[in-house]
Amino acid sequence: MPKVALYDMSGAQVGEIELNDSVFGIKPNQAVMFDFVKMQLANKRVGTASSKTRAEVRGGGKKPWRQKGTGRARVGSSRNPVWTKGGVAFGPRPRDFSYRLPRKVRRLAMKSALSSKVLDNNIIVLDSLTFDEPKTRLMVQTLKSLPVGKKTLVVTAYGDPNVIKSARNIPGVKPIRADFINVYDLLHYDTLLITREAVARIEEVFA
Repeated sequence: MPKVALYDMSGAQVGEIELNDSVFGIKPNQAVMFDFVKMQLANKRVGTASSKTRAEVRGGGKKPWRQKGTGRARVGSSRNPVWTKGGVAFGPRPRDFSYRLPRKVRRLAMKSALSSKVLDNNIIVLDSLTFDEPKTRLMVQTLKSLPVGKKTLVVTAYGDPNVIKSARNIPGVKPIRADFINVYDLLHYDTLLITREAVARIEEVFA
C-alpha cells in the first residue's frame, strides 16, 4: 500500500497515512484518462449553435425572373445558399454532444488519475481542514505552509461551506467535495490537497 505524509493545517507533518492500493496504487492508464476527459469536455458543450436553412430565411417567395430567355442562370428563390442573405447549406444545428463511457471505464479512469497523483508526489493529505468562519486569509496561510503548486484542488469529504467560501476566490485554487471529484480536475490542477476524511470517502466508493 502506498504511504504518504499526513500534515496538519500549520504545515507540520504529524504522521503517515496508508492509501488503498486498489484506488491509489494502480498503474495509470493514459488512454482511459484521455477518453474520460474527452467525454467530460463533450458533455460540457452546450450545442445551441444554429443557422437558418433556405426554408427558414425570410423572403424569397417569388421567382426572381422567368426561367428562360433572360440569358441569366435559372433560379427559383433569392434565398438559396448561393445568394447574399440566403440560407446556409450545411450550417450548425442544435444538437446534443453528450455521451457516457461504461461504468468500469469511468472507475478505472478515476483510479488512474488518483494513482498518478501519488506517483508524481502531488498529493497532500491533511489531518483536518476546518475554519470557524469563512476567511480567505486563513486559507491562504494554510496553502503557504504546505508544499502546493500554482494550481491546487482542495477536496473535502462533505463540502464544508467555510472552507469552500474561504478558497473559492483564490486564483488557481478550486474547492470541491469528494463526491464531485473528477478526472479533468485531477489532471488540470498541479496538487491534490485532500483531507483524511475525504480519502476515506473516496476509498469507500472506489475500493
